[in-house]
Amino acid sequence: MNETLQRTPLYEAHKALGAKLVPFAGYEMPVQYPTGVLAEHNWTRANAGLFDVSHMGQCFIVGPDFETTSRAMEKLVPADIVGLAPHQQRYSQLLNEGGGILDDLMITRAAYKNYEGWLYVVVNASRKQPDYAHIENHLPEGIKLQRGEDMALLALQGPKAVEVLEKFAPAAADLNFMHYAALDIEGIAAHVTRCGYSGEDGFELSVFAKDAARLWDLLMVDVLVRPIGLGARDSLRLEAGLCLYGHELDESTSPNEAGLLWSIAKRRREEGGFIGASRVQKEWAQGVSRKRVGIRPDGRAPARDGTEIQNVDGRKIGVITSGGFGPTVNGPIAMGYVETAFADVGTKVNLIVRGQALPAQIFKLPFIPNNFRR
Repeated sequence: MNETLQRTPLYEAHKALGAKLVPFAGYEMPVQYPTGVLAEHNWTRANAGLFDVSHMGQCFIVGPDFETTSRAMEKLVPADIVGLAPHQQRYSQLLNEGGGILDDLMITRAAYKNYEGWLYVVVNASRKQPDYAHIENHLPEGIKLQRGEDMALLALQGPKAVEVLEKFAPAAADLNFMHYAALDIEGIAAHVTRCGYSGEDGFELSVFAKDAARLWDLLMVDVLVRPIGLGARDSLRLEAGLCLYGHELDESTSPNEAGLLWSIAKRRREEGGFIGASRVQKEWAQGVSRKRVGIRPDGRAPARDGTEIQNVDGRKIGVITSGGFGPTVNGPIAMGYVETAFADVGTKVNLIVRGQALPAQIFKLPFIPNNFRR
């Protein structure tokens, strides 16, 4: 194993559970445990899966007050940050000057006493350092970025997640989707947000790194909880129609093309004022030449990332960005980009797999209903 890889505070816990560890975004991460990806996926859909996502980048945008900090952040992202209520979280993207996506991220308005001018931000592991540099380069004087290097992040996902967490902190049951609460879990101070990346109800728990192993052990005692690796995390998010940076999102792709216009409030679309606004506004008014779509192959063979998509006449119209087997769907599924003229649900296409044209059709996302708590 490459000695330059970093390890999360839960590395020893993964080893003790027999996890298969692989390099991912500069870390040694568990891709699966002995039960395997299929069992982990199905367990999360039915019960509660526990994920180590401590490789993600946790940081804070720090200013003198919420108004000042949120206005500064609105120069960087197209979401409505000024309109965030205390405790509320919002999904957005960092854009480059050309309107392409540098990363997608979560932004939360802090409501802790004496921290009212802080925004809590979570970015993707593979983009941490570029994101931090980009943000710092564009923050005005008096606003700074503070890295959460001493923090860990766990995700508890699935329909039984609330049943598990409320045993330790009853207030978890009343937490609204995309909001956080400060919860005490057996003496561990946890910043708990009701959100996740599985399509199921669930929570993300941010704690100090020194408390991560004890929190993991506390949750793992419950018979409803099993550890889940990156393999099932990917199949869960694919069924849920959720984007992954480096696949559906990259520096050439706009939020409009990716189907993320819902994350940009009308005020921001109209006013602009953020990096990359000209492209977002132009595409909002005129449409896009390609769109992210769901795809269902007709047979049982999966189509992987990079697979060419053709129309029925044999002309290339797009490419698969994520593909694999959907355990809940019980068949192959994929996401990708196609020319807008071929993006309607039900459109017949061909996927070129090992030189063979396999029939498929455009499918409505998500592949299964999302069960987020609304």
